[in-house]
Amino acid sequence: MVIDLNEPPRVFCYGTLLPGQERWVHLEPYVTDQVADRVGGRLYDTGLGYPAARFDEVGNIVGRTFELDRSMADDALDLLDEIEGAVEGLYHRVSLVTMTGARAFAYQYGGPPEVLRAIRSGSWLDR
Repeated sequence: MVIDLNEPPRVFCYGTLLPGQERWVHLEPYVTDQVADRVGGRLYDTGLGYPAARFDEVGNIVGRTFELDRSMADDALDLLDEIEGAVEGLYHRVSLVTMTGARAFAYQYGGPPEVLRAIRSGSWLDR
C-alpha cells in the first residue's frame, strides 16, 4: 500500500465501521478527522448484520470519510483489511473519490449479488 505524502490517508466507511456501530471501536483510535460524505454506487444488506457496497453500480452510498493519523495509517489499513477479510474473499480495498472530492480507500463487495437486498436510501443506518 502506498500513501501519497501530499494528502492525508483517508477511508470511506458505510456500515459497521461507522461511529456507534459494532466495529467503530477498531477504527476510532486511528481517526484524526471525519466528515459526512457520499460515494457513487449501490448499498446492499447481506442479511448477516453487515452491508455490502458495489461502487461500479448507479446510485449513492451514504457514509463518512475518515482521515487517518499518518503515522498509524499502514497499521489502520492492515487492521481494516483483516476485519473486512473476515468474509474470506468477498471484500477488497479500492481507491475512490468521494462526493466531497476526497481520495479515500473503501471496501467493495465482490461476492454473488443475488444474495443481497438493495438498501434504497443508500444508508446502512436508515435500513
